[in-house]
Amino acid sequence: MDFPDNIGTPFPGMVFKNKKDKDSPMNIVTVIGAGLAGSECAWQLAQRGIPVILREMKPEKKTPAHTTEYFAELCCSNSLRSNQLENAVGLLKEELRRLGSLILSCADETAVEAGGALAVDRHGFAALVTDRVKWHPGITLVPGEVTEIPEGEVVIASGPLTSDALAERLQALLGENCDLHFYDAAAPLVSAESVDMERAWFGSRYDKGTADYINCPLDEAEYDAFWQALTTAQEAEVHGFEDGKVFEGCMPVEVMARRGHDTLCYGPLKPRGLKDPRTGREPYAVVQLRKDNAQGSVYNLVGFQTHLRFPEQKRVFSMIPALHDAEFLRYGVMHRNTFLDSPRLLDRYYRLRSEPRISFAGQMTGVEGYVESAASGFLVGVETARRLLGRPPVNFPQETAVGALGLYVSNQAVTHFQPMNINFGIMPPLGYRVKGKRNKNAELSERSLTIIEKLKEEVLP
Repeated sequence: MDFPDNIGTPFPGMVFKNKKDKDSPMNIVTVIGAGLAGSECAWQLAQRGIPVILREMKPEKKTPAHTTEYFAELCCSNSLRSNQLENAVGLLKEELRRLGSLILSCADETAVEAGGALAVDRHGFAALVTDRVKWHPGITLVPGEVTEIPEGEVVIASGPLTSDALAERLQALLGENCDLHFYDAAAPLVSAESVDMERAWFGSRYDKGTADYINCPLDEAEYDAFWQALTTAQEAEVHGFEDGKVFEGCMPVEVMARRGHDTLCYGPLKPRGLKDPRTGREPYAVVQLRKDNAQGSVYNLVGFQTHLRFPEQKRVFSMIPALHDAEFLRYGVMHRNTFLDSPRLLDRYYRLRSEPRISFAGQMTGVEGYVESAASGFLVGVETARRLLGRPPVNFPQETAVGALGLYVSNQAVTHFQPMNINFGIMPPLGYRVKGKRNKNAELSERSLTIIEKLKEEVLP
């Protein structure tokens, strides 16, 4: 195979069985995009002896949502959500841990306190992923934007912010089924020292885990004034934006507020399980702040994804009593996301049905969430490597979270496809009654992890 001039010596340390192997593009996989899914996929391929060309357009070109040169940059929250096995995303994390996931390993090593959730030092996490991928002897990085789909084996993990040039090529390849968009939003960040702790307290909901959140209470009058300002604040222009196109999991806080006066009190401002130590009672509403870096100097407003204009964010969010003098280190932003009509296009291993040499991974497949994106990259990497090595695919059944995601994304019976977080609803029921939802979920997780343990020897390189 001819390598581009800017790659230099390809695959340092990689041993080829013979010259035919080295010259055959079928034994080399191009991964486009070094986000969570692309980094995980490239790592899994290289760990199994498959040489990888990793194409990443940063730092030469960035999207509006990216601010660093790191791989696996977390554009929105720094939380990977629940770590508990009674929660489906907690199960997915544990499956990936046991199966040798790069992303979960780096997340665990850079974790910050977040109660029962797994949150990470945003920059520390991305820097660690970048370091491990760049220094892997089986991965060669080629910087710069990809504008054409390469020949040979390809994994497209360019993410929900795929560049216009590549999106046009995908449109030509896939037809109208590729032309689907939704909008995503990131929450603001504030400095910890600017929070008025005389009007806030540290704690976790129902005192679960450690007291890692800053809780900012509002009484009824304060909430009403905040709601009025929020629902009438001026939004930034977002081309083609409509409330109906907002994915529920990343809905801007102002869009949610417009659905009703108390809607926020059942969502991100829910006071349940948060007793103000000064009064001994639950406030009317509570805004939670979560640590965004290991030093605890930066916090994000949980659930406050927004596309308000920056001056309006400062004005409205400063109406929260504990944030009256808040220093905003980053304002919330809104950006376009793209996903495929995957049930019509992809199989359970995220391969393009019409052209199996091409696979997709990450959020553009319709898996929603950091961990879910990593899981898709993991599965694509493992199965692509096995196929190129002449081995049969691993059967991750629907009883496992990894398998359930792939089977949901490829389920042609799904007529109105929307991005999906992992949940126990897409996994088969137990077949017997268990009292209590948490107990039932715990047994679903135990069933899954029993299967994963049996698959480990087959899956691990």
